[in-house]
Formats: sequence, C-alpha cells, structure tokens
Amino acid sequence: MARQGPAAPALLKDLNERTVLETIRAGAPISRAEISRRAGISKPTVSLALESLRESGLVREAERLPAGPSYGAVYFEPVSEAALALGFDVGTHFVRGAICDLSGAVRARQDVELAQAEAGGVVEAIVRLRDSLTEASGLSPELVDGAVVGVPGVVEAGTGVLRLAGNVEGLEGRAFAGELERALDVPVELENDINLAALGELWQGVAGGVGNFAFLSVGAGLGAGLVLGGELHRGRNGAAGELDFALGARSDDDDPCAAAVSALASRLVSSGRQTELAPPYDTRSIFGAARNNDPVGREVVGEVARRIALHVAPIAAVADAELVVLGGGIAANGDLLLDPVGRVLAEWLPFPPRVEVSTLGEAAILTGALAVGLQAAREDVFTRREALSA
Repeated sequence: MARQGPAAPALLKDLNERTVLETIRAGAPISRAEISRRAGISKPTVSLALESLRESGLVREAERLPAGPSYGAVYFEPVSEAALALGFDVGTHFVRGAICDLSGAVRARQDVELAQAEAGGVVEAIVRLRDSLTEASGLSPELVDGAVVGVPGVVEAGTGVLRLAGNVEGLEGRAFAGELERALDVPVELENDINLAALGELWQGVAGGVGNFAFLSVGAGLGAGLVLGGELHRGRNGAAGELDFALGARSDDDDPCAAAVSALASRLVSSGRQTELAPPYDTRSIFGAARNNDPVGREVVGEVARRIALHVAPIAAVADAELVVLGGGIAANGDLLLDPVGRVLAEWLPFPPRVEVSTLGEAAILTGALAVGLQAAREDVFTRREALSA
C-alpha cells in the first residue's frame, strides 16, 4: 500500500468541504443528516466541514425552512452574498451589464448606449456600469470577484489579443483584458460574444442538458458558438465558429445576414413582382410582409431558411450536433424559419439536428458572461478562504 504523504489529510479535508458546500448549494435549505446522505460522508465529517465553512462565511443556518416537519433539525444554506460576479456584453451601439451573487441571482442589470463604437468609450461605459450595478445591488464593491466581457471578435489564445474585431473601432490587435483590469481593478476574462451566448443557452436557455450543440447568430453578422461534450470549443486560435470564413467562394447568394436579405428583397421587387414591400426593405418589414402572405416576403423567407441551413449543415455533419440554437435579430423569426430550415436539413443530412430559437434572446451573451463569472467566483471564494486559513 502506498504511504499517504503529509498533505493527504489536508487534501481530504478540502475535498470534504467542497463536497459539503456543493451539496448545500444544490439542495438548500438542507439538514446535516441530509447532507451526509446525499454526499456519502459521515455525519461527524459533515459537522467538521460545516464548522469550517461557517467560520469562513460561506455557509449559514437557513433563514427559511423547507415545507413539512423539521423535527427540530438545523438547516443550512450557502451565503450567496459572499462574492459577486460582473458580466458585460459589448455591442456596436451599447454595453449591457449585470451583476449576480453566488446563487446566480441577478442583483442588478443595466444598459448604456455608446455614442460611438470606440474602445476608449467602451472602457468608460463599463466602468460607469460597474459603479451603478454595484450600487444598485446594495452590496459592497469589494465583493466583486471579477468580470467577464463578451466582445465581437476572436480572443487570441495565449495572448488575449483581439482579432477580427472591426465592429468596434480600436479593438483590433488590442490586449483589451489588461486595459479593463486596470480600469476595474478586478480580474477580467474576455470571451467572444457568440461563445458566451452558447454558454448562456447551456446554463439557462433551450440548450440546458444538451452536451453537443451550436449557437448560430444571424443578424447584422454571422457567427457560431460550439459546445462539444458539454464544454465550449474555441479551437486552436480561439476562432471556432467564425462562419464568415467557412465558404471561401461564398457570394451574397449564400449570406443570410441583414444586408444581404435586404438586397435580395430589393432585387425581387425591382423585377416587377407584386408586393406590399417598399424601400428601404429592412428585415422587420420583410418578415412582417411574409406573415401577411406577401409573395416577395414569403420568397425571401424561404431563401433565408436555405441560407441558414447552408451554414448549419457543415456544423451538423462534422460535429454531429444534437441541437442548433438560432439567435440574432433575423433568427428570432422562428415562427417563419424553423420549419423550412428543418425541412432543408432533413433533405441534406442523414442525421439532421433539432433546430430551436434562442429562449434568451438579446440576453444570451450577458447570461453566458454571468455563467462564466459565477463559476470562477464560486471557486475563488473557496480558494481565498483556504489561503486565509493557511
């Protein structure tokens, strides 16, 4: 038998306390006996873990009791206010922000409009949002563990430098995380915005419990986030899902985004088709006309469905994805798009994925940012507690 080293008791203590804490998070309010039963740990060991967790401010006696008889038992719950996580979604016209506690409850959510899509203005907007969000939460700013920021670009693996970030002036080639860390004075993680949208759907949206799926955003631009084996897949350069570059010889006839859709409607109208549509042929009016059985509107929607399927098919064929979640402004028209996209995929693929519209809508990116920040904050409060007790 291998001899246990001097670190073994400390590691076992750490494992027991982590297990007890996660059991409480999953089942609060919960009694000592129920923790022991669910975690498979003896009651004396649970008692020791509870004492340590209570001393470090991560667990407390429950403020509410479960329904039914309690038989005098003491119940426990996690201290959700032990840390806070910030999430931000950087767009071309806005910055969205939210702050959540360790239970995942959103304590405040606010948006600010950008006068100009420029990197310096984004930093200033995020700092203003941080201040107003922490104030609105009613909790100390010192409890903020870190921030996760969704950006419209590729976050280069290893360096954190932003690539393909032309939507916001000044972001291309910039190590933006360090700049934000200095401004916010907390750790900052940058992530591609569509990757975060996929994680948001995994946490609280239509992709809950799905291990292999893609989030496809179709609006002013086109991008995808891939979740494989329950984990976000970024690829070697952090550029997985950059579908704008998937079809090297792609023409506007393959593009399902807003500008190409408007151009298609304009061409059809100029050919003399009977229609209620009139310039500037924005996507809202096109899909509205389709709902009114306008012939040009219906033809455009059918073509958009084909173009979306054209980009879904390679993902489904290569990754054998179970689900594709459609997000973005155009993809929100699920009442018109889901059936035709599904029919095309069924014609093209032996194992077509299920296609659904995002249930989180414009909140998907921000929800994903909070999901990543929450996971980090839960780990950090535990490790900080260990460091203080060492």
